[in-house]
Amino acid sequence: MNDDMFMENILDHYKNPHNKGKVIQFDILNREKNPACGDEIEVTAKINEKKDVVEIKFDGHGCAISQASISMLTDELHGKNVYEIMKINKKDVLELLGINIAPMRIKCAMLGLRVFQRGILKHEGKEHYAISLSDTD
Repeated sequence: MNDDMFMENILDHYKNPHNKGKVIQFDILNREKNPACGDEIEVTAKINEKKDVVEIKFDGHGCAISQASISMLTDELHGKNVYEIMKINKKDVLELLGINIAPMRIKCAMLGLRVFQRGILKHEGKEHYAISLSDTD
């Protein structure tokens, strides 16, 4: 796919987000805001006894990059084990988006993943471990 097709995909996820809403009986809940630009995302998820994500939804508002990124991520994370999800990094998110992101927009692209990863840490009782929005792993 070329950049135009990837951008079209991003705009489609922004205008018609997948998995938007809230999981009613959730195990994971986390909401955070990117203070630099005002993007805000809440992620709720249900996990099974094997720690696989069986349902995931998000809510919030923000720029096309942050909202498309979390929409794509919810599709990608459904069915994955929380331990796999904790290994996902910036490179993975940028590959999912498929276009070059300006350095000042990386935090927008990473917000959804970081919100969910921090939610996992909270659920596991490990919220004292910090995950930076500017993580470069």
